[in-house]
Amino acid sequence: MIVAGFILLAVGSADLVRQFAPHRWIGYLTVAVILLLFGSVSDALLPMILGLGVGALWVWCMPSARRAPLGFWPAVLLGVLSIGSVVWLGARTDAGLIGSVWSVRSPFGEVPFDLAILTVGTGVFLLESANLVVRAALDGEHTWRPAELRRPAVLDTADSQAAASDAPVAHPVVPGVQADEGATGVIGVGASETATAEQADPAGDANAVPARDPRAGFKGGRLIGPLERILVMLLTLAAAYPILAAMLAAKGIVRFPEISRDGETGARAEYFLVGSLVSWVIGLGAAFLVWWAAHS
Repeated sequence: MIVAGFILLAVGSADLVRQFAPHRWIGYLTVAVILLLFGSVSDALLPMILGLGVGALWVWCMPSARRAPLGFWPAVLLGVLSIGSVVWLGARTDAGLIGSVWSVRSPFGEVPFDLAILTVGTGVFLLESANLVVRAALDGEHTWRPAELRRPAVLDTADSQAAASDAPVAHPVVPGVQADEGATGVIGVGASETATAEQADPAGDANAVPARDPRAGFKGGRLIGPLERILVMLLTLAAAYPILAAMLAAKGIVRFPEISRDGETGARAEYFLVGSLVSWVIGLGAAFLVWWAAHS
């Protein structure tokens, strides 16, 4: 149990440092010192060192600014390692120095130090690390394509307008989409107008609008996702299943107007379904991990 707690706490803390700390090396050092302190007073230096090692590997395998090189597999391995350490290793009988003074009660009974570390580590992991897991799942299923799928619709609109006016077709260029001539386009208008603009503007590419990441429009998920996973874990542990079902249904109702505008591509619906299901599975898995540890 303590092994899974230190692993999840190290991974979650490292991702919070990567996301919010202005000086990462200071944040990493602070996390290492805090974990060293916890490991020393709880007679768990080996689990603490293992947690630091797994956290370092996680930072390398799951980068925050680019696609994960190993895809979704680091998250799967982390889940297997956490569940295995809780199921097979179980709880310790002696929590070291802090065990003699530790006394925390809850409505469900006494909370051992190892269970507290596991619960805190699980909660920290659900904040930012789970966002990386959801992003890796979306990348692996190629559900970042809604912005690119707008190109056929834009071209069809241009064709219909040109046919109505008997004018040559001027295909707009969509950001980040490969043009017919083989060049990656930026926001613009027709080919002839683009050429005229280039002749009139000696700066050329200096004033071109850079291609945007399709993920830029979904930054609200960084706040909604963690809150949703925390609520899923808490409501599941509290056995408040009707409230949990109502919350998940409400999310689908709120997102329905946006999904209904998808047209024939279904890109937004796929994005919503994949992201939500992965997020819910992580929240339910965290609740199962804490529940098993509390009843083992």
